[in-house]
Amino acid sequence: MEQITEVKYALDTFYFLVSGALVMWMAAGFAMLEAGLVRAKNTAEILTKNIVLYAVASIMYMLVGYNVMYGDSISAALPGISFLLGEEHTLQAVHAGGEDAPYYSNMADFFFQVVFAATCMSIVSGAVAERMRLWAFLAFAVVMTGFIYPVQGFWKWGGGFLDELGFVDFAGSGVVHLAGASAALAGVLLLGARKGKYGPNGEVNAIPGANLPLATLGTMILWLGWFGFNGGSELKLSDVGEANAVAKVFVNTNMAAAGGVVAALVTSRLLFGKADLTMALNGALAGLVSITAEPLAPAVLTATLIGALGGGLVVFSIVTLDNLKIDDPVGAISVHGVAGIWGLLAVAFSHADASLWNQIIGAAVIFAWVFVASFAVWAILRAVMGIRVSEEDEYSGVDLAECGLEAYPEFTSK
Repeated sequence: MEQITEVKYALDTFYFLVSGALVMWMAAGFAMLEAGLVRAKNTAEILTKNIVLYAVASIMYMLVGYNVMYGDSISAALPGISFLLGEEHTLQAVHAGGEDAPYYSNMADFFFQVVFAATCMSIVSGAVAERMRLWAFLAFAVVMTGFIYPVQGFWKWGGGFLDELGFVDFAGSGVVHLAGASAALAGVLLLGARKGKYGPNGEVNAIPGANLPLATLGTMILWLGWFGFNGGSELKLSDVGEANAVAKVFVNTNMAAAGGVVAALVTSRLLFGKADLTMALNGALAGLVSITAEPLAPAVLTATLIGALGGGLVVFSIVTLDNLKIDDPVGAISVHGVAGIWGLLAVAFSHADASLWNQIIGAAVIFAWVFVASFAVWAILRAVMGIRVSEEDEYSGVDLAECGLEAYPEFTSK
């Protein structure tokens, strides 16, 4: 019995760590996607944001975020605040045969959770691209990953009041994706649009990205990483039931992405008369976000349809935000916010124990908390240090202004 328990512990810990590594690889996907969808003169800066935000998220979640999200709470609404990983989060040895024995290392849990926090922050970087100051963005990342994200994460995954309510969010359509989009929306509203994006008579001017092969690669990396994102959220693998559940989560995740691609491509063809690659890429991501709230319960065809509806919806959302003059260079608010809300609502139609009303409450609470808290932080940063580069720096490119180098010097140097 002791040997079986130790093998299960080792297997589940290994599975958890590999899943976390796949989610960490999504940081590369976000970096490539965003680098492909911005102009060449802004590429080095967006890459700098992506690698540094991952480091900042890792440090802040170690210092305070993990304990806020999973530590001792004051109440179901108020998490406690303590600093650094305590002794209870060091490597553990399993106790043979005990029913309460952990089935994976607590350090594996921390690693898996920290890459989720970084993913949430990655959503913000693309939406504010090409005109935000680097250091203002990184200052916001400190607060977002250390405090704003963990508080609403505690409300659901830490056993807070949303969890008690019966709100369902298996892997983070709300806790990760809607949260990231809400923070991004707050920043974009205070930041304003890029120069030249909108004309004086309401016209919307396209600003093409510099490298669509890179954007496509980034999307495929994200698609791959999502198997760790959703599959790892099953938490264990070491018995027949859990192994079957993980397999179904993988299949449903893949099919939702496929449905999102096809639906977005068809929708763009009907709306614009062209097969828009960028819409297809965002359709894949929207399908993935849509299924993340509940990738286990739906039948495979249902999962495909959930992803397809997300993929079609994201095209209309991107167009609508442009008409409202909300400038999001990579479509992050639509992909992670609108599709995230749809994914939460879709749970009510595929999960026997889910209530549509509870799903609406959960989505509203996450949006309200993250948007208001983020808006306040962005506003303070704007007053204290400024959040937008000068018009001259925006014209010449934030690579030189913020980083002092260019990603493509042979093409962009004057």
